[in-house]
Amino acid sequence: MSAATTLQARVERYLVERRRLGFDLGRPPYALRAFARHVNAVGHRGPLTVEIMSDWARRDSRGSNDPRTWARRLKKLRSFTRWLQQFEPHTEVPHDAIFGRLSERLTPHVYSEQEIVDLLAAARQLGPAPGLRGIVFETLFGLIACSGLRVSEALALRNVDVDLKRGMFTVHRTKFGKSRQLPMHWSTVEALRRYRWQRDLSGESAEEDAPFFIGTRGRRRGLPLSQRQVHRVFAELRQRLGWRNRGAHHAPRIHDLRHTFVVRRILLWQAQGVDIDQAMLSLSTYVGHAMVTNTYWYLSAVPELMALAAGRFESFMPRPEVQDA
Repeated sequence: MSAATTLQARVERYLVERRRLGFDLGRPPYALRAFARHVNAVGHRGPLTVEIMSDWARRDSRGSNDPRTWARRLKKLRSFTRWLQQFEPHTEVPHDAIFGRLSERLTPHVYSEQEIVDLLAAARQLGPAPGLRGIVFETLFGLIACSGLRVSEALALRNVDVDLKRGMFTVHRTKFGKSRQLPMHWSTVEALRRYRWQRDLSGESAEEDAPFFIGTRGRRRGLPLSQRQVHRVFAELRQRLGWRNRGAHHAPRIHDLRHTFVVRRILLWQAQGVDIDQAMLSLSTYVGHAMVTNTYWYLSAVPELMALAAGRFESFMPRPEVQDA
């Protein structure tokens, strides 16, 4: 067996083990497989080195010259190379200072209400017409925006998970292997009911285990939407809409709809006079954060919430004494 074939086999075994442990891998599988193909293409032999990893990281598909992009790509190899050392002890593990250190989380793009309205309107116009493609993507992006679901969670929904009678849906395949049940606003229920009616009317499967969001063209028709396909469609819509990026990532992302949901909810609670600390745990549970500290991160990292964080800090500071005149 060639070294390249062995590496590809190792990647697949690693992914199987991670899934068995309950990890939702998202896009890293694509990165690891791309890295294995790169190693094969350049004819590398012997233990994996930081040099070969860095070379791959620089070859971003968008042709980025930003070291932060390279650092994020390199970071995707770190857990895999640590795992690989048990079979190949001379495997090197890339440290986090090769292209400069990354902050753990970058400031997201927080969408305005108009941007979300424009996104859903543009998705609705996706062709060909007549057909389901427009309403599939309009409903998918709308659900993420109004519920804060991760993309992977929305795409994993089955018909049985979406209870339109009780206004609840169940999220099974989460990032940390936990399930949760979430209530829906009546307007969300109506939008999902309208989508399902049109989908079922077109002859797609209404079986309980059938995917809720489906592909509509070619061999993918009736099958679950893939993340790669969804991100490609979103990128096309983003370019068409020409948004000005207000986040620290390369461009506004689908995942920023989830961030926007959290930020808008906290701002609404502030306007309503709700005790933020009392409400944070429920919000953290709703969006599926492993720790409530992940939810508090928004107060210190998102410009829209910085004033709220500053106000909270000032409330704990002792007031200066006023001297008698």
